[in-house]
Amino acid sequence: MNVRVSDTAARATRARAHMIDRLREQGIRDDAVLRAMQAVPRHLFVEEALATRAYEDTALPLLRQQTISQPFVVARMLELLRAGGRPLGKTLEVGAGCGYQSAILAGLATEVFAVERIRQLLDRAKENVRTLRLPNLRLKYADGSIGLPEAAPFDSIILAAAAGSVPQALKDQLSDGGRLVLPVGAGEQRIVLVERHGNSFRESRYEGVRFVPLLAGTE
Repeated sequence: MNVRVSDTAARATRARAHMIDRLREQGIRDDAVLRAMQAVPRHLFVEEALATRAYEDTALPLLRQQTISQPFVVARMLELLRAGGRPLGKTLEVGAGCGYQSAILAGLATEVFAVERIRQLLDRAKENVRTLRLPNLRLKYADGSIGLPEAAPFDSIILAAAAGSVPQALKDQLSDGGRLVLPVGAGEQRIVLVERHGNSFRESRYEGVRFVPLLAGTE
């Protein structure tokens, strides 16, 4: 049994290294992002039947018609948040899902608040991250479409669901100099980076993506 466990762990480690090499080939240059992704075992966050596909560059299905994001998209959005070597600081993640991106964020930010609106997914995320022992990560059951006002302001905010437009509530919860990255669009979606400077906000648009829609309320 121990031999089989060791073999499985070794295969996962090799697959994760290949994933990081592929991300570099795809243009990801932020070494801190790549190190954080190297440290998180993605196969522990997907359904057991899909574990052999965990390190492919594709989104995979989760419970309740949700998905774990494609590794390149995770890396790209985090790289945009950190552009120029900017530390993430106090960070809000909207759409914790299975907890995979939450765990990566914990390796990059001083403090992470990850909110999830689906109780069943949140419970699974808590199980997934428990063995990783991430003291700076807090998983919360909440409606992320309105942010997390009681913990605001945030230096960084990232969404794992697509909004029709940038939610004003999330812009308001950014600290001065803070950044918000999210997919925007009902049909065609693109990554949008929002940067706050005082009371003004600058938006920049990047690659096309495909995410589940951002929904209000909790389940």
